[in-house]
Amino acid sequence: MSASRGRIWTGVIRVAPYDRDHTVAIRAAISVGVPLLVLWATGRLDLSIYASFGAFAALYGRTDPIGDRVRMQAAAGAVLVAAMLIGTATSVADLAAPWAIVIVSAVASVVTLVAYAAQWHPPGALFIVFAAGATASVPADAARLIDVLAIGLAAVIFSILVTLVHGAVSVRGIPPLSRTKNGIPVGAVAGEMAITVAVATLLGGVAGFVLLDSHWYWAMVGAVAAVSGPHVKARVIRGIQRLIGTVLGVLVAAAILALGVPPLGVILIAVALQATAELFVGRNYAIAMVFITPLALLMVQLAAPTTVSVLLSDRLLETLIGIVAGTAVAVASALARRRRIASR
Repeated sequence: MSASRGRIWTGVIRVAPYDRDHTVAIRAAISVGVPLLVLWATGRLDLSIYASFGAFAALYGRTDPIGDRVRMQAAAGAVLVAAMLIGTATSVADLAAPWAIVIVSAVASVVTLVAYAAQWHPPGALFIVFAAGATASVPADAARLIDVLAIGLAAVIFSILVTLVHGAVSVRGIPPLSRTKNGIPVGAVAGEMAITVAVATLLGGVAGFVLLDSHWYWAMVGAVAAVSGPHVKARVIRGIQRLIGTVLGVLVAAAILALGVPPLGVILIAVALQATAELFVGRNYAIAMVFITPLALLMVQLAAPTTVSVLLSDRLLETLIGIVAGTAVAVASALARRRRIASR
């Protein structure tokens, strides 16, 4: 048992070698920064959250060949926009939070299967859960659906253009868009993953809503992170890393928000945080979360300002709730799998 614990803590603090991470960081910073600057210049920062989620398309296929990367970003971007539309429609319909949680859990489960079959990188539904949950929590009317579609798609398309331009610069010409990845069939493993994600997000979201009410989607995101990984040890490591990084990231966010930085300054800080997060997300998730956490909080605060103390405490507590829920589901799933194997 002590050896197992030692391996877990070694995994928590391990920092993987550098792997051309600066190229991904630059693409991500441009993809996020330009749409936010355009919205700032036009006085529409209330739409910034939709641009930010659309720009997440740039984070897919970070080291894949250019052809696979573009296809992955297009597919993931379309799913991100669809998730925002579903979340916004939930808000427009004024559905109670428990119903919104059920809808987001269903979206998470379906996207888990899609990501598995299409071999997305990063895998899973974390960004989609964040997008659907956050937009479901932002008050909206029917006209906002058009805004979501327009701003979200524009951000996705811009992200893909950034990828293409970077590819053209790298090869000094038109980048080859050949396909090297093919879809894989969805079988029992993917089905188990989808069920695990559905249960974890549902449990985390309900617990987050019952215990704190507001920002329940952060508990769902934490739950998704805690059930991500090929095996239970990797899932426990990821959950611990997310918790440690969130605690430190909340402190960073508190310092930034205490400065009273104007919107343009917030955008520039957010761009820097996005770039820095991408330098570490493939190397150590805890370090990346130190930058991802204030980035997420700044995104939410730009689009729907709220009391800073509530924002910070909710992020910390909802993340803890989600990680506990997700880890419990991950361990239960692993135990159930072992019993099935042993009974054969």
